[in-house]
Amino acid sequence: MALIVDDILLAPCKLVYWMGKKLYERGEEELTDESVVRHGLLELQMRFELDEISEEEYRDQEDALMRRLEQIKQYKEERGLD
Repeated sequence: MALIVDDILLAPCKLVYWMGKKLYERGEEELTDESVVRHGLLELQMRFELDEISEEEYRDQEDALMRRLEQIKQYKEERGLD
């Protein structure tokens, strides 16, 4: 009987913990999604080839995206992801 009462009383805490864990996992997935950065690089290249941005803008944005890609790889490596 005591176990049932404990389960009922702890249910809200367990739910909050579960939701927090899922949100953390989803956030980590989004932060470490290399495909988003790669897509950004392709889009950037297209904009440059279509003369929508200057070479300087292209280089600056490319550098930022490449740094982001390197950060993602380093983060995954440190945590043993992928």
